[in-house]
Amino acid sequence: MYGMLYESVQHYVQEEYGTEIWDKVCRIVDCKHNAFKTHQIYPDKLMPDIAAALSACTGESFDFCMNFFGKCFVRFFSNFGYDKMIRSTGRYFCDFLQSIDNIHLIMRFTYPKMKSPSMQLTSMDDSGAVILYRSSRTGMSKYLIGQMTEVAREFYGLEIKAYVVESQNDITGGTAGPIKLTEGPLTVIVKYRLDFDNREYMAKRVNTEAHPSQLKMPTVNMNVFLELFPFTFVLNHDMKITHAGEKVVETWIMHNPGANPKGFIGAHVMDLFYCRRPKDTTIDWDTLIQMRAVLFEFELIRTGHNRAAYDAVLNMDFENYDDMMLNEAQSIALEKAKEFSERDSSELDDCEGEIDPATGERRASQGLRSILLKGQMFYIKDVDSLIFLCSPLIENLDELHGIGLYLNDLNPHGLSRELVMAGWQHCSKLEIMFEKEEQRSDELEKSLELADSWKRQGDELLYSMIPRPIAERMRMGQEAVCQSFEEVSVIFIEVMNIYDSGSNNVQEAMQAVNTLNQVFSALDEEIISPFVYKVETVGMVYMAVSGAPDINPLHAEHACDMALRVIKKLKNHHEADIAIRVGINSGPVVAGVVGLKVPRYCLFGDTVNTASRMESSCDPWKIQLSHFTAMKVQEVGYKVESRGTVKVKGKGEMETYWLLDGPEDK
Repeated sequence: MYGMLYESVQHYVQEEYGTEIWDKVCRIVDCKHNAFKTHQIYPDKLMPDIAAALSACTGESFDFCMNFFGKCFVRFFSNFGYDKMIRSTGRYFCDFLQSIDNIHLIMRFTYPKMKSPSMQLTSMDDSGAVILYRSSRTGMSKYLIGQMTEVAREFYGLEIKAYVVESQNDITGGTAGPIKLTEGPLTVIVKYRLDFDNREYMAKRVNTEAHPSQLKMPTVNMNVFLELFPFTFVLNHDMKITHAGEKVVETWIMHNPGANPKGFIGAHVMDLFYCRRPKDTTIDWDTLIQMRAVLFEFELIRTGHNRAAYDAVLNMDFENYDDMMLNEAQSIALEKAKEFSERDSSELDDCEGEIDPATGERRASQGLRSILLKGQMFYIKDVDSLIFLCSPLIENLDELHGIGLYLNDLNPHGLSRELVMAGWQHCSKLEIMFEKEEQRSDELEKSLELADSWKRQGDELLYSMIPRPIAERMRMGQEAVCQSFEEVSVIFIEVMNIYDSGSNNVQEAMQAVNTLNQVFSALDEEIISPFVYKVETVGMVYMAVSGAPDINPLHAEHACDMALRVIKKLKNHHEADIAIRVGINSGPVVAGVVGLKVPRYCLFGDTVNTASRMESSCDPWKIQLSHFTAMKVQEVGYKVESRGTVKVKGKGEMETYWLLDGPEDK
């Protein structure tokens, strides 16, 4: 079922019973759809499941809930403008009942996968009417009653009572389809009685009489009528074709080249056509008399282009057909049959493959497409026959050629030619629009790829300035970007002997910048996230931290590991006269983002100051640790050596240590 049906249920259940009841119903049926899409297909069984769940939650009966859902749909589709179509069907409720199938046909253009039921008005009287409902779904009979009663009340001001008179193959509470215990398709058939005041319609219908001038008109010859409508055919009480238009006969011969050209007249209509609409309708006199207001669709049955069919054409004695001249269709069939007979035997065997050996039934032909005739059945009292007044259902020129027809074959006085040309022009416009949309789609894809590239570059730049976790929190609008850490290890690395501050030589300054860039780039390569985070560079000093912004209980070890790697790497760096010194201290810090124009992630606290002093008081190519840090790493196997006491600015005398090497197992 299309989502619009479930949209109506969701809307009015929430309005009538509240959102809590709807949420409870969804939990019961395990419905994970927060919202239904109008043109999306959903399982048929979801409708009765929701009705059963609503019944359990509210105490109402299942039939009441299905009836309520039918009313909801009628109220809901008015939002889409479909109420105008209902009001346009006729002045009376019976006019609407006669037009239900036609409405469904129109709706199939918007909802092409709609499996609409078939409904026919079988009888009418002053106190109501009887309709016959056919469908491939079970359990929807009460849903239809809700629709009928709401349409009568909303659009025609009638209060009707609807109930089921007869039912066949209908299973309450399910939509899986009737169980097939015998061969052949089974269809749900339900007969409804609708009680309402129908006296005005019946009086209008009974009192309608022909104008006297019409009674004086002479009878029209059937041949003249068939010339005006070349695709029309006439049926007698036995459903056999007694008369037919020239074009429908020619088309049948063209699609069935092995058939007797005179076999069309006198054949049963179901031997030549397949009734596509109304679906699963019994084609007999009584049924068609009752369905004169319903649009029918008949698809021409064809034998296909197989070898047996063409052999039959070749064996035909066209000269003995009562002086009948070969028409264009018969000539084409004969020519194709001769071409067919001249083919290689291997090709003939392939063509025989159109008969399915498993089922014995013919497969769809790869040649001409089947023609589809759409029209209405009329009863002609003078000849006591039914006439199928129809025209081919063709959308554009390509389909016209696929069927094997030409514009000249269509009714000259109708709109068929104009509709075909309009469809072709419309298709051309659509193709142009599709091409433009494809171009625009390609442009959008390129723009999205470029935007993604820019976003990645922007993210990389942002994460180089601000740690990813902090940046993500700021994007979410969290203002608390300041955070305290109980214990981290701060690292300071200074590059020495790189530039003489008293020199005025520009080339020396540029060389110093290049060298510093190489050294800092080498240091960046040793940053292993999230164990160590680069905080900033100030002048010749490189600052990093372990334990922030990602908490790391092994911060001291990771800080020392980085320092050892840096010393080893830069000693092997082929840069003359440069040296570095490293200082590390551990303790609590406060970290946060500072600034608006160029925001930076900064560390604050005495731990940072002490780490800076460890670096500034250090010797070249040495790693100086504070007492606290040295004790932490010595416990896990790092080799340290006491330097003694060092006078530290602002701290006085402090005992410091040299870091010599890592644990032996590293």
